[in-house]
Formats: sequence, structure tokens, C-alpha cells
Amino acid sequence: MSASNTTITSIGAPSRRNTELALLVFAVLIPVFAYANVGLAKNNSVPAGLLGYGAGLGALAGIAHLLVRKFAPYADPLMLPIATLLNGLGLVFIWRLDQEPVLGKAMAPNQLMWSTLGVALFVAVLVFLKDHRILQRYTYISMIVALALLIAPIFFPAVYGARIWITLPGIGSLQPGEFAKIIITVFFAGYLMVKRDALALASRRFMGLYLPRGRDLGPILVIWAMSMMILVFETDLGSSLLFFGLFVIMLYVATERTSWIVFGLLLSAGGAFVVGSTESHVKVRVQDWLHPLKLASNGGVTETAQSMYAFGSGGLFGSGLGQGYSRLIGGIAPKSDYILATVGEELGLCGLMAVLLLYALLIERGIRTALAARDPFGKLLAIGLSGAFALQVFVVAGGVTGLIPLTGMTMPFMAQGGSSVIANWALVAILLRISDTARRPAPSPAPSPDAEATQVVRSQ
Repeated sequence: MSASNTTITSIGAPSRRNTELALLVFAVLIPVFAYANVGLAKNNSVPAGLLGYGAGLGALAGIAHLLVRKFAPYADPLMLPIATLLNGLGLVFIWRLDQEPVLGKAMAPNQLMWSTLGVALFVAVLVFLKDHRILQRYTYISMIVALALLIAPIFFPAVYGARIWITLPGIGSLQPGEFAKIIITVFFAGYLMVKRDALALASRRFMGLYLPRGRDLGPILVIWAMSMMILVFETDLGSSLLFFGLFVIMLYVATERTSWIVFGLLLSAGGAFVVGSTESHVKVRVQDWLHPLKLASNGGVTETAQSMYAFGSGGLFGSGLGQGYSRLIGGIAPKSDYILATVGEELGLCGLMAVLLLYALLIERGIRTALAARDPFGKLLAIGLSGAFALQVFVVAGGVTGLIPLTGMTMPFMAQGGSSVIANWALVAILLRISDTARRPAPSPAPSPDAEATQVVRSQ
């Protein structure tokens, strides 16, 4: 028994890197075939840049795989292929919309450049972040940096009614909230790991809920106030929902108290109602959600109505890649906020559900990583990053499909936007680092001197 235990411990679970490599092949081939399909549909010929696109995407995937194999050999084998597939499909859909002259200048080349930078940051995180627990040392520094990133857009002009962008010379526009969601998750994980016992204490029970003590309500009230300030001063409904929802999720996981969920929902509903009734930009989006078929102020059809028509015309199997009319949404919206409308129209309900299942699977692997993590900080950090990703997918997909008001956030990996794709590649890298630590086999214990002496006696 002792020998068999030692063998299992020293060998451990398989690394699954070959499985990852096989999945990456499909993750590259599927977008390449989609790219060819769009070219055939629009121009009756295979696109001239097909080989370049396939080689570029394959090179990015190959480099990322080799670095994972070297620096995180026991990491989850599905996250990298899923992220590659979503990023590749996003590039295809953005290039497909670039073929419509009414939608302005081509954005696919820039998006490919941002994707390359995202993979570079992914590699840098894996190489330089040897242990995710190092991040715990920077708990309160993370809070300061995150607040600075969230406040910075206030000092820049509003874009499309919201102050979520900053402009840097030589770089262009960046959305700091995309990076803030990762940094603030580090703060939440470090803070809640220390304070979870105090926050879990309840003073009394009311209607089946354990009510938190008054002095313990402070953290959630501060985060609620911060999210309301973002909503009021930046009119950024998406970031407000994301940061407050993220804190409530992590608070519930840390304390296992349902009362925090109830308080969080009540505070968010109350704040959203007040701001949605008074702030003009948010109010317009709420009205578009409540009355999507109402004519816009210029007498035309609203973007929300056009997206509904796109989903309806797609049916079950879609009109085919390159053969939809989501360009009627107008502006840059089809490439950013409403890119899912193009997916729903040209791939149909089946294709849309397949894309959403890819997101769901990536979130599930993140939650699985949280469950497997061996330290409390790693568990909270993994669940926070997965929760942030899930919330962003929900608010974007929910806004485009009419489930909730449109928030203006970008669909991770697929929508046009450099900040989003770079930040989400970094998010996946941190999850892979936590996964590698969790799945890495423990080293076999060194035999004690007494055991060695006993073995010598037995051999004689």
C-alpha cells in the first residue's frame, strides 16, 4: 500500500496538454472555415487573406499552448481552446461586418492587433506570476488602483452618452473598467478572506434569514455607494451592475449567508430604480427596453428593434454567414454592443446557443478551478474572476436579446474593443495559473530515517 501511494503521489494526474493541443486545432480550423464561408457568400471567392489569417491565429494559439505547457503544465485543458475559438470567431464576424460600407472603416485589422497584445499579456502573466498567492500581498494596493481606474473616465468627454473611455496619446481610447474588474477582484478576494468570519456572524434571524450585524453592513454599503456613483457620474449601467454583483457573489461564497444576496438584490434594485428614473441616458435605455418597437427620436427604428428583427429573421438555423442584414442596426453597434445579433441572424438559434454554451463552459471551468483550489484566497479569486466573466456575458447577452436594458458593455472576446480582449486574456491566464496550482500533484514525502532503517533490515 505504501509503495502504491508513493507512485500515485509522485506521478499525479496527467497534464492533459495533448488534449489541449488537439482542441486547439479545432479552435483554429473552425474560424478559418467560417472566414472562407463569409468570403464565398460575399464575393463568390475564397478570401485572399485566408492563409494569413489561419497562420496568424494558429501561431497565436501555438505560442500560447507552448508557454502553458512549459509554465503551467497541469492547468485546465479547455480554457485556452475555448478562448481561442471565441476570439477567432469574433475576428471573423468583425471582418464580415467590415464588408458593409455603411458601417464605416474596417476594424478587423486593429482587433487582430489587440488580440495579439492580449495573448502577449496572457503569456506574460503565466511567465511572471509564478504563484497566484503573491497577489494577496497587494490587497489594498489593488483597491487603490481599481478605484483610480474607475474614476479616471470622469475627466474625459462622454462617448455615446457614457463616460467609460480615457484617451492616451499614441495609444488611443481605452476602457479602464475592463482592467478594473480583474484588479478589484484581487482586492475582494484578499479582503473577504480576512473578514469572512466577521461577516458571517449574524445577530438575529428574521423570516428564515440570518441578518448581518449593523457594523458588518459597512462593506456592502460602501460598494453599493461606489457602484451608484459610477452609474450617476459615468452613466455606465454595465460597470455598475458588474462591480456590485461581483462583490455580492464573492460575499455569499465567503460567508455562505443567503441574507447577503437578499440585501444585495434590494440595494441594487432600489438604486437602479432611482437612477433609471432620473438620469437621462439610463432612462432612455430603460424606455427602449420597455418599448422596443417604439420609433426613435429621429423617426427611425431603434437599435433594439433592429436586433429583434435580426434574431427573428435568423430563425432556427440562420441565413448563413455573410447573408444577414444586421448592418441595418447602424453605426459601430453591430461590431460592439450588438454583435450577438449578427450571430443570431446568420447562425440562427442553434449557432447562438452554441456560442453561449462556449461561454458557459468557460465559466464552468473557472468555477471548477475555484472548487479545486487548495487555498482560500485562490478559491475566492477564481470564483470572483469567473463571476465577473459570467456577469459580463449575462448583461451583454441579456441587453441584446431584450431580457434587461442594454448596458453598453462588450461581449468578451467577440465584440470589437481592444481593452476588453486584452483584459479577458489576462483573466484566463490567472485562472490557468490557479488551475495549475490546484491540479499539480503534491510531491512525494521524503522517507523518514526510521523507515529507511526498517527497509534495510527487511532487505537483509
